[in-house]
Amino acid sequence: MIVCGDDGLAHRLAAELRGVYGEQVTLVVPPSERGVRTPVVGRARATTAALLDRVVSAAVNRASGTTTEPVGTAQVMAAAEPTEEVLGAAGVGRAAALALVYDDDETNIRAALTARRLNPRLRLVLRLYNRRLGQHIEELLDQAAALAAGDGDGTDGAGTDASTTVLSDADTAAPALVATAVAGTSKVVQTDGLMLRAVERTPMVGQLARPGLATLALLSADSAENGPEQGPDLLPDAAAVRAATGRGTVVLEQVSYAGPELPPARGAVAFASLFSRRLRWSLAGVAGCVLALAVALWLVTGMHPLSAFYLTLLDLFAIDDPAIGASVGRKVLQLLSGLMGLLLLPVLLAAVLEALGTFRTTSALRKPPRGLGGHVVLLGLGKIGTRVLTRLRELKIPVVCVESDPDARGLAVARRLRVPVVLGDVTQEGVLEAAKINRAHALLAVTSADTTNLEAALYARSVRPDLRVVLRLYDDDFATAVYRTLRAAHPRASTRSRSVSHLAAPAFAGAMMGRQILGAIPVERRVLLFAAVQVSGHAQLEGRTVAEAFRAGAWRVLALDTAASGNRPGEPATEEAYEDAPGSGLVWDLPDSYVLRGSDRVVLAATRTGLAELLGHRPRTRAGA
Repeated sequence: MIVCGDDGLAHRLAAELRGVYGEQVTLVVPPSERGVRTPVVGRARATTAALLDRVVSAAVNRASGTTTEPVGTAQVMAAAEPTEEVLGAAGVGRAAALALVYDDDETNIRAALTARRLNPRLRLVLRLYNRRLGQHIEELLDQAAALAAGDGDGTDGAGTDASTTVLSDADTAAPALVATAVAGTSKVVQTDGLMLRAVERTPMVGQLARPGLATLALLSADSAENGPEQGPDLLPDAAAVRAATGRGTVVLEQVSYAGPELPPARGAVAFASLFSRRLRWSLAGVAGCVLALAVALWLVTGMHPLSAFYLTLLDLFAIDDPAIGASVGRKVLQLLSGLMGLLLLPVLLAAVLEALGTFRTTSALRKPPRGLGGHVVLLGLGKIGTRVLTRLRELKIPVVCVESDPDARGLAVARRLRVPVVLGDVTQEGVLEAAKINRAHALLAVTSADTTNLEAALYARSVRPDLRVVLRLYDDDFATAVYRTLRAAHPRASTRSRSVSHLAAPAFAGAMMGRQILGAIPVERRVLLFAAVQVSGHAQLEGRTVAEAFRAGAWRVLALDTAASGNRPGEPATEEAYEDAPGSGLVWDLPDSYVLRGSDRVVLAATRTGLAELLGHRPRTRAGA
């Protein structure tokens, strides 16, 4: 396995492949790594952490050039960019998979095109922020692999999976960050046309855990009060769930999802919002007076009602001849109409100014409303913050954003979604107050600076001791220390710390093993993966029933992908038990007696080690591997 990157995700991914899957890894990093902190993959094995310590130390000691130094069963290369020479030196022609996780999309795409040409059988995993471009690149690289292999299934004669998977660390981590900050939503994984929601259910002491569609985990007994001091039980069996009294559970729910609501078109403003209430009453009063004058002119002169209304308008705008020689009533009405015309001019001017101001406001950043409360304060509108903002908008949760960079990429999204934004440095006094932090429900700090996130959290806690706080922190050890300190200082408040690379690394590692990872859900300090797996070739699944294929603590079949399987299961006795999720080809509520066939493609939940065992990966010994 070859991993190329320039930030913490590359190091965490290398540790994941080496420590969990036991793969031989070549890590390609820039030659100058003195500013990069050594990452720690959660509570991974001590050997994995020691391996990364040696890998990063070897990279730091190299000043320049492309050199290779073996570290156990891993190698590290120092190279500024993944050029053709660098990829060749890393052994891309003999590698099984290549992960390109540079922070720049263009660098990843250029290296992917080069790698596909050098090795058409190579499995590619790309980190791209642009999702639409990622879809086109994925199709292009898969088509190139199929043409080079001489068939249309993307595999060569030996059955090597040459698929291309495009992932985004922002998309992988954003649902978990949003779920942690919002009460009642818990963990969320968004798939194609479907949203999976993992809900935490905490029973009373002495009560059994309430069942759900599928029980994914049993939480630590004291996690609700004292934090995750002991590990949870992932994918427990029915007996373990029945015996779990007083323990919370993580239960899977399915929610049909068809995409976010379309925001109002830019410039399309409701008529009522163009003018203030006082101005609308003024316009209505003027119109009533004009109508009364027209009726009075009709009664006084006896002319046709339409002629009377027309003459009243002429008098109102001072374009009619003076009523010389007319009756006294006609003269009085003409004077009153002229007076109404004078009163109408400032009203019309005010209406024009308010309308222009309203249209100008719709294209500018909104300010937090005066009576706003119960909202989420989001700090940072970079890559992660933009994705988090989109998720909060999809869940219809009120948000106030705080951003110091006036050119941040997320400001355009906030303007389009009409989300209030406070421009300013969150470390300066008065910025969080402008975001109504004293009436907020949660603070979600996802800036790229750990100290900024921590300072904002500490200041927010001084204003609201019971505020729910979610921090994005780089280092897991630092995150754990911050979490425990804040929990000890504010035992009644909810505090969570999350690392984006920690949440994203399992999904990237799983994709490198040859399967499409749909998402990852954190359970306390562990991670549960959702993957789509072809049943064919897996003895643990093929020919077994759903009940027999379930292995507690390792994996569990959740749904059947009918779009990939070709058709629905043909068992008349159980056909009515199936339920399709609207907008997707997934069939849920599979009976335990359903037999998995080789042509089926299933969606399953698995632990990291369970997925590695299911895929049958072990240290490679055959030639060319």
